[in-house]
Amino acid sequence: MKKEDMYTANVYGKREVVVAKGKGALVWDVNGVEYIDCLGGHGVCVLGHSHPKIIEALTNQVNKIITVPGVLYSEVRAEAAEKLVKIAPKGLTKVFFSNSGAESTETAIKLARKYTGKKEIITMIKGFHGRTLGSLSATWKAEYRIPFEPLLPGFKFVEYGDAGKVEEAVTDDTAAVIVEPVQGESGVILPPPTYLKELREVCDRKNILLIFDEVQTGFGRTGKDFACQHWNVTPDIMAIAKGIGGGVPVGATLASDEIWSSMKPGDHGSTFGGNPLACAAVSAAVDVLVNEKLSEKAAQTGAYMMQQLHKHLDENRLVREIRGLGLMIAVELKTKSKPYVIRAVQERLLLLTSGANILRLLPPLVITREQVDQVAERLTRVIQPLKSTD
Repeated sequence: MKKEDMYTANVYGKREVVVAKGKGALVWDVNGVEYIDCLGGHGVCVLGHSHPKIIEALTNQVNKIITVPGVLYSEVRAEAAEKLVKIAPKGLTKVFFSNSGAESTETAIKLARKYTGKKEIITMIKGFHGRTLGSLSATWKAEYRIPFEPLLPGFKFVEYGDAGKVEEAVTDDTAAVIVEPVQGESGVILPPPTYLKELREVCDRKNILLIFDEVQTGFGRTGKDFACQHWNVTPDIMAIAKGIGGGVPVGATLASDEIWSSMKPGDHGSTFGGNPLACAAVSAAVDVLVNEKLSEKAAQTGAYMMQQLHKHLDENRLVREIRGLGLMIAVELKTKSKPYVIRAVQERLLLLTSGANILRLLPPLVITREQVDQVAERLTRVIQPLKSTD
């Protein structure tokens, strides 16, 4: 038994890899074995592992101060918020910092209820928004929800991709609609071309708020700074996290000055949210995203990866479909995916599952074309009929 299994809670399906270090799109285990990382910290490692600008920012900040609570001002917090606002969709002018994607979603839910004075939230079948009780209330999957019920009341699920279903579900007590622009956990499900625009129109017509959960799709992952920019639709509230800290735990919830004005001191807070260390990482991460043109790179490299995956896997009888946007990619199998994730470790490739039969790839946006070629070649060896010993 590994020491981690002895002393940490058993809530993760582990791969037999003890990671010691990482650089770019590569990680090495304690024995020096190199892996291409398409798991990417569940989509966190947008900038790659150990980006020098993140290391520099953290080193500089840790030598100054690590903790400044929200009741005191912090220049580094102000700078991080300013930089996020500058790259965010127009109109999202104020930021609340938290520590994770689930917390940023929780904040969005509280903010919508406080601003509107209403309680009901419409969310999507197959959507995923986190595992805390509030964010779990907006999450579809029964096996995540049922063991922890009763959850928060007031959440209503409708079919993703059909704005008409949302409109039918609106009542006089509806505060907001929350949606992932691209559904991640359910298998990288892209919306119909006019769906987000139609959602925006429904929310405007019914005078309710539109919340985009861009925790996974944001920060360059899909080939734009934020996925909603593919469809030129701006939400009223946006929840982000994962890549925004270059690997450091941080979440953020953005909305307009007007919406945030409904929140008064004491309505919300976070002891660690907006701490200088995380905010220094956010500022550096935004600079890297912009200066290295990583959103554009994700679009280009993602298109190349799709091309290579089709080249190597289109004739594979175990593959049902390959789909994606930018470097958010799913390989849907005709069989259960977990055994192939385990087999991929033997090929020095780290992958995610998504649902029962999907391999999900969320590599760092700095992954090279040569590494993409290796990913496609290794997947060809991984996605083969299982033997009794597998």
